[in-house]
Amino acid sequence: MATSNLSHRISRPFPAACVNFRPPSSAVNLRHLATPKPRKLALKKWAIQLSLAEQSPPKATVFDIQQLVGFLYSDLPHLFDDQGIDKTAYDERVVFRDPITKHDNLSGYLFNIALLKTLFRPQFELHWVKPTGPYEITTRWTMVMKFVLLPWKPELVFTGTSVMGVNPENGKFCSHVDFWDSIEKNDYFSFQGLWDVIKQLRIYKTPELESPKYQILKRTTNYEVRQYDPFIIVETNGDKLSGSTGFNDVAGYIFGKNSTMEKIPMTTPVFTQAMDDLSKVSIQIVLPLDKETESLPNPNQETVRLRKVEGGIAAVIKFSGKPTEDIVREKEKTLRSNVIKDGLKPQVGCLLARYNDPGRTWSFIMRNEVLIWLDDFSLD
Repeated sequence: MATSNLSHRISRPFPAACVNFRPPSSAVNLRHLATPKPRKLALKKWAIQLSLAEQSPPKATVFDIQQLVGFLYSDLPHLFDDQGIDKTAYDERVVFRDPITKHDNLSGYLFNIALLKTLFRPQFELHWVKPTGPYEITTRWTMVMKFVLLPWKPELVFTGTSVMGVNPENGKFCSHVDFWDSIEKNDYFSFQGLWDVIKQLRIYKTPELESPKYQILKRTTNYEVRQYDPFIIVETNGDKLSGSTGFNDVAGYIFGKNSTMEKIPMTTPVFTQAMDDLSKVSIQIVLPLDKETESLPNPNQETVRLRKVEGGIAAVIKFSGKPTEDIVREKEKTLRSNVIKDGLKPQVGCLLARYNDPGRTWSFIMRNEVLIWLDDFSLD
């Protein structure tokens, strides 16, 4: 997110200094009053000056904002592990707020962390920490959670920024306000935020198999941006994005139809890649991550080949149901339109990822994705 966009989004509900704050409603209302008489004007000016004086923060404690930035870099990765955060760095009256939760003291703040840890087993990734004001630090993060109380353990993904206010009287954090990338209305209580949680509880039928490693950098309303590690595929020519032509040939390779008759563990997803105008298609199976190209047996068929995918940044849209050709092409069109609208540069072509055997039924809960590689992406 560009810095200018971040500044625009942070219409701060809490003051940077977190002390002696008076809502600005009275100042705003002054604009709507009729023009006062000279005598009353002098009195009003005096009242405004007094109000501003009352809002001025007290004499601040000397502290190093960059030292607090370094502290958060080392402390926040422990947010949900056994070590936990250093609670002595937080004011007893620390205010926490996200689109669906709020607390106004340290015990409530710590309770919220403990509750998330118990119900969701969060995986927290800190991307950066920056000072954004004299008494304010902003962080960017990704949090992936599994709701363990539901049998299918749905995965919930949130990315966003946290604006953390520092109390100038003691140099401790006194406010923590979260902004999610996936919604526009981030004020408490946000029905957009609640709906964003609910829709992520859907059932996806995904086998427990190894898949390419990636990190979710950003989740917007319409798509995710992921950083993929390199992986190796076995591929052959296909006929169309939603087709299964060639699947038996690449599946045969991992089932032992190769130069050493080695059986290789099955992984997920099955990729179908379309280049240029989406007419030239290849079908691919990802090989286990511990394999190297040089150590793999050669395919028995000339039309089957091994290839290393270097990874990179991809925009991804997830959907369930049967991935017919029309649906896949519409998803690709929608995804490409959204990333261009957001100022990103998509490459030509796309990939369909099917996390189940292309011949399986139960299509209404099967997980599918369309991926488009991006030329560049920044989390600023």
